[in-house]
Amino acid sequence: MGEQQVRWRVLFSGRVQHVGFRYTAYYLARDLYLTGWVDNLPDGRVEMEVQGGVSRVRKLLLQLKGASHIHINHMDITELPLKPHDRRFGVRGYD
Repeated sequence: MGEQQVRWRVLFSGRVQHVGFRYTAYYLARDLYLTGWVDNLPDGRVEMEVQGGVSRVRKLLLQLKGASHIHINHMDITELPLKPHDRRFGVRGYD
């Protein structure tokens, strides 16, 4: 039996915009074989939906928290239903 699969919506607050957060998340998620997306919000937070094995999703969050150019003050995590046809991780809202 494989690892438990999860889909989480994560809202990040702190110094998370204009620091390369979305592209850092993209490359890390891709390397961990995760799917979903990441986007900037108008209020200065970053929103991400990420799906995959629970240990890999947790690893992504730890890697983002440890990135020197990003400063996360808070992560609000909500569990969502899996999207079985999700095949890639994308960056939304090119600005």
